[in-house]
Amino acid sequence: MRRSAFAPAKVNLFLHVGRPDAENYHPLSSLMVFADVGDTVSIQPADAPSFETTGRFGGEIPVDGGNLVVRAARALHEAAGGPVPPVRLILDKALPIAAGLGGGSSDAGAALRLLREALELSVSDAQLEAVAGSLGADGVPCLWGRPVIAQGRGERLSPAPELPQLHAVLVNPLVPSPTGAVYRAYDAAVDPRGEAPPPTPDAFESAEEVCAWLAALTRNDLQAPAVALEPRIGQVLDLLAGEPEALLTRMSGSGATCFALCAGDIEAEGLAERIEAMRPDWWVKRCRLGGPF
Repeated sequence: MRRSAFAPAKVNLFLHVGRPDAENYHPLSSLMVFADVGDTVSIQPADAPSFETTGRFGGEIPVDGGNLVVRAARALHEAAGGPVPPVRLILDKALPIAAGLGGGSSDAGAALRLLREALELSVSDAQLEAVAGSLGADGVPCLWGRPVIAQGRGERLSPAPELPQLHAVLVNPLVPSPTGAVYRAYDAAVDPRGEAPPPTPDAFESAEEVCAWLAALTRNDLQAPAVALEPRIGQVLDLLAGEPEALLTRMSGSGATCFALCAGDIEAEGLAERIEAMRPDWWVKRCRLGGPF
């Protein structure tokens, strides 16, 4: 029963945010894709349930009920409706914390898939999605790791347009960008265009076509308030935008991770190596975007 599941980083190619509703939720629309870099969740037999973290960022997250992996496991046990063998869950945390990459939701999704498979639980996909959705707005998209357009509070999902393989560089200045604070800053100057998604074609032929569409019709409404709260995010964006390989530069989610889309793998590799050399204190990863991986 020693198995592992990959928890890919989520990237918001665009993120439109509306005014908060009566319950203080922000309606949104977003094209979410997934990267071939991320965390790993492993499962081992155990005498009693346990959870531990390893990896570069493992020491920065809780190992109790404050962790979405623990909450996901507890909720799945309830959904299974019967006794569940005790296991040890191990999270190898390779993604930065509070990074705008959906790390916690993706970790939870990997844990749910892994537990259902390893323990042979009689839980349907719909039940698994209900558990994932109860953990947060990114829960269901991050459960399967497929490109998707999310709307509403993140619960209305529709297929993404057909995308070419996208090569990108992810950069995080290793500063937290707490989602709550960014949304509060956004509320002080809500984008009047609202959360409506852009007109979207059925398919894109190339990375250049994707980037032209994103640049002309989309944005990340949380980018400006995040930069105002943490200027080092702006430094990342400015540096990436000045490099010749970057076709489009934007922040993901509520930050602090930014991405540059490139024409191909060679361009992404060259950009990543140059950024790493210039800023060895930053987290830099070359990746492919799409999914599932």
